[in-house]
Amino acid sequence: MTQDFFKKLKNDIWEFRTKYEGLQIRLLAFWDKSNNKETLVMATHGFIKKVDKVPENEIERAIRIRERYFETKSKK
Repeated sequence: MTQDFFKKLKNDIWEFRTKYEGLQIRLLAFWDKSNNKETLVMATHGFIKKVDKVPENEIERAIRIRERYFETKSKK
């Protein structure tokens, strides 16, 4: 059986999932494709998933981190 380990949530935020010792571990991340030669996968944060749906506050947190990342990067 093939499992989907990656799932697009919204605003270019992706969920990576795995199990560890019976716990559903989730990492939220986004891609930085601003360099034509390299793509970076940036993990924003992780949490233990206790319900079927990813909590909206976790997605919003990842979106804020992504926005800050690109704002800071554009200032350099």
